[in-house]
Amino acid sequence: MPVAPAALPDWRRAFGGARSTARIRQSCADFEVTERLSFEPDGDGEHDFLWIEKEGQNTPWVAGVLAKYAGINSSDVGYSGLKDRHAVTRQWFSVRRPGAEKADWSRFRAEGIRILKATRHGRKLKRGTHRANHFRIALREVSAPADVVAVLERILEHGMPNYFGEQRFGHEGRNLSLAERMFAGRRLPRNQRSIALSSARSFLFNVVLERRVVEQTWNTLMPGDCANLDGSGSVFPVHVVDDELLHRAATLDLHPTGPLWGSGESQVSGTVASLEGSVIACHPSLARGLVSQRVSCSRRALRARVSELRWQQSHEHTLWLEFTLGRGVFATSLLRELCHTPSS
Repeated sequence: MPVAPAALPDWRRAFGGARSTARIRQSCADFEVTERLSFEPDGDGEHDFLWIEKEGQNTPWVAGVLAKYAGINSSDVGYSGLKDRHAVTRQWFSVRRPGAEKADWSRFRAEGIRILKATRHGRKLKRGTHRANHFRIALREVSAPADVVAVLERILEHGMPNYFGEQRFGHEGRNLSLAERMFAGRRLPRNQRSIALSSARSFLFNVVLERRVVEQTWNTLMPGDCANLDGSGSVFPVHVVDDELLHRAATLDLHPTGPLWGSGESQVSGTVASLEGSVIACHPSLARGLVSQRVSCSRRALRARVSELRWQQSHEHTLWLEFTLGRGVFATSLLRELCHTPSS
């Protein structure tokens, strides 16, 4: 069944539904993101590594400004991940220095950009090489602070459903419509093709995760599952669930996984395979389209650990949250478990 742009589901929440409302992003300073790389720049090499704070600007735009200043192609500027525009964010960029040429970054000026540190490294910064993002977010006009805190305490113990955030699907789910058009035969530019495929895979993952949330199995292992080792890309099949595996799942060391749909042999079996098959069968055009595009299947954890989670009530109706999420985990998926956030 084709997915209409306005039909993006309100995915089922794990902890009884958000009972509070709140407002976020009342200013850029209300939403801070700090990237944590998986390595330290070594201080030598042909790439300038720039630790940049940006406000009100998106990551590709910043990369373009850096390239123009250094007099190089945009393809010679690297970054690990896209960061929110309507926020204060800190992340690394790499800028290749052709030959012996060097840009004087002390003289660099651009609206909404501050270079906090400049060093060097031998290789270009590649996408996905950060290990985590740290967030500091203000929830304002919170209607029921006690309810939000109660959910935070449960997330601290149990983790949260690892839904792809709404930004993955575009405004009103338009990226899904783009995928449908591509699967129907429309040719897309390379960048749009990537967005469409990612959106389709994310949607199918979310509908499987929602079923596991409904059945209250999103945070434990079932026979036939494929388990993920927390903080890694390592996965392995689970044929028998014993006490040790249940304990490791309960302590957030192992997580069940869901499908990133595509061609290839499924890694799950039994009841889990039947569950995933029945859910995916409700969206045949997306499933067939991903296979026809030769996208390889893989797995993603159904649950995410929320590290360094703490909160402070600055006054009666404002809560400040701080937490760290692994690469690819969406802060918006945490916020939706806590409260409804109508547009300001």
